[in-house]
Amino acid sequence: MKAKRQTKRPEEINAALAASKGPVSKFLAQNYRHFNAAALLDSAKGYETHLAAGGKMLVTLAGAMSTAELGISLAEMIRQDKVHAIVCTGANLEEDIFNLVAHDYYERVPHYRHLTTNEEEALLHRHMNRVTDTCIPEMEAMRRIESVVLEEWLKADRAGERYFPHEFMYKILRGGQLKRSYQIDPKNSWMLAACEKNLPMIVPGWEDATLGNMYAGHVISGDVKNVHTVRTGIEYMTWLAEWYTKSAKRLRNGEGSIGFFQIGGGIAGDFPICVVPMLHQDLQRTGVPLWGYFSQISDSTTSYGSYSGAVPNEKITWGKLGAKTPKFIIESDATIVAPLIFAWVLGQ
Repeated sequence: MKAKRQTKRPEEINAALAASKGPVSKFLAQNYRHFNAAALLDSAKGYETHLAAGGKMLVTLAGAMSTAELGISLAEMIRQDKVHAIVCTGANLEEDIFNLVAHDYYERVPHYRHLTTNEEEALLHRHMNRVTDTCIPEMEAMRRIESVVLEEWLKADRAGERYFPHEFMYKILRGGQLKRSYQIDPKNSWMLAACEKNLPMIVPGWEDATLGNMYAGHVISGDVKNVHTVRTGIEYMTWLAEWYTKSAKRLRNGEGSIGFFQIGGGIAGDFPICVVPMLHQDLQRTGVPLWGYFSQISDSTTSYGSYSGAVPNEKITWGKLGAKTPKFIIESDATIVAPLIFAWVLGQ
């Protein structure tokens, strides 16, 4: 006679966890059982467990997630306190606001893989900047934001004041100059949600973004007298070091930790994760804990020294993660994966 099975199957555990959630979560529990699908669900469950234990979550945004309109799901995560800090590229910082004020002028090019060089040049002449299948209109998006933020740059420059790139964005959103130009439901803008929460934000390498290029142009032309009016790189790292130290200390008293949810690779992920070994090795703050959760969505190939595609365990050797840190990697398209993980965490 066969012994009765004592342990529940993974799908049974997932079904129980999704029982009080909405239809998207129930679908994930029923269908996402193996390979990258299972990794997606494991990451989502780990995210939820991390928050339930009193932890905080830092989310990093690489690529063109704002143009992909991740704000539809990310904004709600921010509003519901499921995200406690964001590190993003300059492109993601500005492109959510571009979309906010110029969405009706965007054009989708579903056949982008088959565009000829002449067709690409025709888009250039129309001032339509292509991001995969989506064209951002220069005049309605980029130049409109430039004219508004330039006023803030010049005002700060004349007053001898200095602010981070995201603080200038918060200023123009709070100032209301753009409100009459909104072309999407404001609840779908993650930058508006972050601004309302005054969410901590770090934007490394802002200089290579469109507005960063424009700022450099205004410095070269002499409109902005002090190149340091916009604070950047090293100052962001020093700010992050103090934020992490203070936040980790508060959480340690409550037995929580800071998690790291990475969307894509590049500087958005590489920059902030280095803060822990810097604190330990360079500042000798050995009492500061490691990241308490790590998950990355990436389709980068692990080869030729690729860091974006490196498996999480490689980070142990650099003092970023510990042997017992919950680690997940989903090798897939973040535009598909991230909204599903957020849906699970939000109970949708």
